Amino acid sequence: MSNRKLRLSRAAMASLLFILMTCSPAAFADRIKDLASVAGVRNNQLVGYGLVVGLDGTGDQTSQTPFTVQSIANMLSQFGINLPPGTNPQLKNVAAVTVHASLPPFVKPGQQIDVTVASIGNAKSLRGGSLLMTPMKGADGGVYAMAQGNLVVGGFGAAGNDGSSVTVNIPSGGRIPNGAIVERTVPTDFLTRESVVLNLHSPDFTTSNRLASLINSQLGEGIANAVDAVSIHLRAPKVPMQRTAFLAHIEGLEVEPGEAPARVIINSRTGTVVIGSHVRVTPAAVSHGSLVVTISERPFASQPIAPFSNAGDTVVLPDSEVDITEEDSKMFLFEPGTSLDEIVQAVNRVGAAPGDLVAILEALKQAGALRAELVVI
Repeated sequence: MSNRKLRLSRAAMASLLFILMTCSPAAFADRIKDLASVAGVRNNQLVGYGLVVGLDGTGDQTSQTPFTVQSIANMLSQFGINLPPGTNPQLKNVAAVTVHASLPPFVKPGQQIDVTVASIGNAKSLRGGSLLMTPMKGADGGVYAMAQGNLVVGGFGAAGNDGSSVTVNIPSGGRIPNGAIVERTVPTDFLTRESVVLNLHSPDFTTSNRLASLINSQLGEGIANAVDAVSIHLRAPKVPMQRTAFLAHIEGLEVEPGEAPARVIINSRTGTVVIGSHVRVTPAAVSHGSLVVTISERPFASQPIAPFSNAGDTVVLPDSEVDITEEDSKMFLFEPGTSLDEIVQAVNRVGAAPGDLVAILEALKQAGALRAELVVI
């Protein structure tokens, strides 16, 4: 019986160990394509200047935007139409605009990209307008795309005869889906360079080392080399098709990123406070209170001593009352190794507002009790 009980006990312990292992939370892993990007494979910004026509009287006031009239005159001259000297056309259905877009990597001539159009004059609305053919240039001054098409404007406005007006969203800007045709590609050395470099979106030595170790375990030792907290050099195939398949396989691998450092982020404009999960506080006592100063003005009239006499004048004299009260200051104690949840609960118990929480965290940092980086944005 003793041997049987021992075997049952071992079986029960094994079952319990299996349950604990299966019920333990799995490690949080991300795909490499979500953590890093290939160096040199990026978008390129394009910008252009053009004209939007066909507006319903909501275009630029040409008396205040002479460049709109100049642009119209230059365009008409290209079609053999010359305006008489001294002519100042009042064009209420035309607006000068800027056109910008992002050129994706490896895009080929003939493909289409979305463009955003925004007024640079005093046009009230671009709703219902059409963009005329606009060359879009890159940082090097070369033309990489041509934009043209009807605008999609989400905002609109309405005005009454008495001057009152209502505006919803922004009617002076819009988009043209597939509004630009790519004319040429941006040259890249992706297929010619010897190695491929992966750059992490968030620098971290732990993540960089884990990523390189994972790639080496999957594809062979020496394939990946973690250079620093951002870059991982890969020894990739030189054949274009093999290099594409190589990176496609690497992007699908999952790695557990390193945990973020202890950090407290404070937005000084909105009062938003974000506290990381690894933030700790050493033993400290905090007391937070404030003074309330109330100033009341109660002016009163001063009458002469004898009524209806000419001995004096009736004057108004000020009477100020200053009252100072101090709110009850509650003190709370942080024990050693206080966690994020305990910090929030302690601050909430004293009814501290976001601004008070910022003051408490800054004081803890100055006292050396806050074991975290305090970042104010």
